Parts: sequence; C-alpha cells; structure tokens
Amino acid sequence: MLKVFGFYKFIKIKSLKKNKNILQKFLSIKNIKGTIIIAKEGLNGTISGRVKDVNKTIKKLKSLFSFKQFDNSNDSKSKFQPFHRPKVKIKKETVPMNLSINSKERNIKTHLEPKAWNKLIQNKDTYIIDTRKPFEFKVGTFKKSVNPNVANFRDFPKYLNKLKRNRPVAMFCTGGIRCEKTSVFLKKKGFNNIYQLNGGILNYLKKIKKKESLWKGECFVFDNRISLKHGLKLGSYFMCSGCRVPISPKDKKSNKYEEGVSCPKCHDKLTETQKSRFRMRQSQIYKAKQSGKKYIFQKEFK
Repeated sequence: MLKVFGFYKFIKIKSLKKNKNILQKFLSIKNIKGTIIIAKEGLNGTISGRVKDVNKTIKKLKSLFSFKQFDNSNDSKSKFQPFHRPKVKIKKETVPMNLSINSKERNIKTHLEPKAWNKLIQNKDTYIIDTRKPFEFKVGTFKKSVNPNVANFRDFPKYLNKLKRNRPVAMFCTGGIRCEKTSVFLKKKGFNNIYQLNGGILNYLKKIKKKESLWKGECFVFDNRISLKHGLKLGSYFMCSGCRVPISPKDKKSNKYEEGVSCPKCHDKLTETQKSRFRMRQSQIYKAKQSGKKYIFQKEFK
C-alpha cells in the first residue's frame, strides 16, 4: 500500500533552480513519484511512495524551505502507484491564476471545517460556488452548487456582481489552493462575506461520513486514480484515451464507447484517422499485457 500526499504552502522561495535540482535528486533516490511545483510564492504538489519515504520527503520539504507546517495537506492510500515519474517544476505561480499572493493575505478566519461547512451550505441564502473546471464539476459536487464556467478567475467578481454583497458565498475546490487565491482576489474587489472549505473536497470526504454528507458523486483527482469516494477510497471513473476526460461506468456501456479509442463525449468528434491511430495504440497495449510486460497506458496529468 502506498501513501499519496497532497500539499501546498505559501512561502517566499529563492534560488528556484537550485532547489528544484535538490528536490529532483531527492525524489529519485527515495523512489517518490508525483509532481511538485515551486514558485516564488510557494509550493504545491502531490507525491506518492512508501509511507516511510513519503514521510522523509515531507521532512525534507520543511527543512529545505524552513517551515513547520503546510498551509494545507491531505493524505490517502493507493494500491498502485498513481504517478509515472517524479517531476519538480518551476512555475510563475503555485497554481495558474495570474495572481501571486503571500501568506499574510490568506483569509484563515473564513476557512471552514467540514461540519461548519455543512451548516453554512444548508443556509438557503448561501451561494455555493464550485471553482473547479466544468469536467470536474460533472464528476461530483455539493448539492445546490453552481459552476461559473468562467474562462479566467478574474471574471469571478463580474459573475458575483448580481449577488448582494452581504450574501454568504461558499467556495470550494479539490484541495483548497484555488479557493485560497480566489478569496484573496475577491476580498480586494470588495467581497467580504466569502468562506471556503478548509482543505477542500478531499478533506471533506475524509472527515465526513457518507450518511452526513452533502456531497453528490465522486471527486476527480489529477492522477491515475481518476476519482475518489468518501473515505478517499478509489472511485469508479475511468479516463477516455480519446479525449482525456473522465467517464463513468454508464458511459462505458454506450455503443459509442470503445476502449482506448473513444467515449460518448468524443466519438462523433474524432476523425477516422484519429480512431485508427488510437486502435493501433490499444492493440499494442493488449499485446504488452498478454506478454506480461509493463505498458504506460495512461498519460500523467499536467
């Protein structure tokens, strides 16, 4: 059983290239896989490996960047390695939103733990916003939540202008970091009654029992587990090799689903040339499986 650890930390980081090389070497030595993003504003990543090696990596991160606690983190278990390789990337931001923030700007008082979150979103006046991408929203979300489907988070204030400024706004995302940035941005735009789910959906699914849950569906994750259920157990979704979007068991029953080739969402959009190429790839996968050889059949998410 492997440990999967997701985290982020807003902290000023210098010597990005030097730190990248140190981390890349460390991950390789400890056989840790996954992705760590380092930027001038901080860290963001998800890694996986043996428990003792992941714990050593956590200590290394804290020591290397001189901090005691992550701003948020989550851990779960996996029977297989959900990542193909270790990657440390230097980016302008920890998560791409065209806004860099520092730890002092974080609105910690508005971070709600799962039970307090349930109480807030059951209030009929609360506007619940899923800040994730539309395809993530379709896999699962909270009851009565809306997905703005905006191209850029800078459009959020325009989207919220139709609401009363004193109306409670509850935001959530997978692990919390997207909401961290969005809440800081919105506060600068004059929105004061904004709350976010501390630790995101993953923290909620880990701490709230299914019978008390207000969550519907599963939570999409950016690794080869694809989706997670309550208790952070492996979900039921798959990944379409044709369009790279999550598909449900129901989608696989469609006559437009062809393993390794297409799903109901992309079947009519793919050209015959594309389908032929995908079939050839799938044939190679079948042959590799039959001969007992390993074959990387799922691209790692970026």
